[in-house]
Amino acid sequence: MPKPAADSAALGLGVDRTSPVPLYHQLAQQLQAAIEQGRLAPGSLLGNELELAASLGLSRPTVRQAIQSLVDKGLMVRRRGVGTQVVHSRIRRPLELSSLYDDLEAAGRAPATRVLRNVVEPAAPEAAAALGVAVGAEVHRVDRVRYARDEPVALLRNHLPAGLLDLSTERLESTGLYRMMRGAGITLHSARQTVGARAATPQEGELLAEPEGAPLLTMERVTFDDGGRPVEFGSHVYRASRHSFEFQLLVRP
Repeated sequence: MPKPAADSAALGLGVDRTSPVPLYHQLAQQLQAAIEQGRLAPGSLLGNELELAASLGLSRPTVRQAIQSLVDKGLMVRRRGVGTQVVHSRIRRPLELSSLYDDLEAAGRAPATRVLRNVVEPAAPEAAAALGVAVGAEVHRVDRVRYARDEPVALLRNHLPAGLLDLSTERLESTGLYRMMRGAGITLHSARQTVGARAATPQEGELLAEPEGAPLLTMERVTFDDGGRPVEFGSHVYRASRHSFEFQLLVRP
């Protein structure tokens, strides 16, 4: 059953007519913030465009343009006979040296973790090259499912030098890996990262509540401490339907 239509006053919607930002864009930004902060939950109806336009003193085309921009982003969907409905909120992450756990927590997304594997094993060639150790040397491997508001959003595989820090399953399920590293006195300084995409395997689809072949975002990262030592090799996959990376581009002088 669709949830009751959202009330513009309850959501704190309003526009600044003196701002150079177009009115439709102001409204779209406010609606997107309400979705990402959980004030507009998945399944919520946005309400009649005419009523929303009247309550905000906007024209119907302006409201329609704002809603369409969120439909284009996959945050809302128009359903015949139902109206405009919130589908889900997308996790938007800047490409910087931060952890998914910290980003979710900062966004109020109630992160949680399930550890699938937590072992010391011989390093495979890829992990060995990333961490600067010999193939077959012992490394710590951790596989986890990361949740946001009880919904799976990512599969995380991390390799770390053996003995770097205490990686108990209990701690891994209660906090983020980077937070644990900082707590152990490890200063994270820089990283080398690659972002890509591919189709989900059957096992990944089952863990992420996606069909086999669904699009996944991929990310590989090698993180270095302030001494230049590689301290973590991450190989992660994210639900493309729930996740996006943000880039900040600067013009060269």
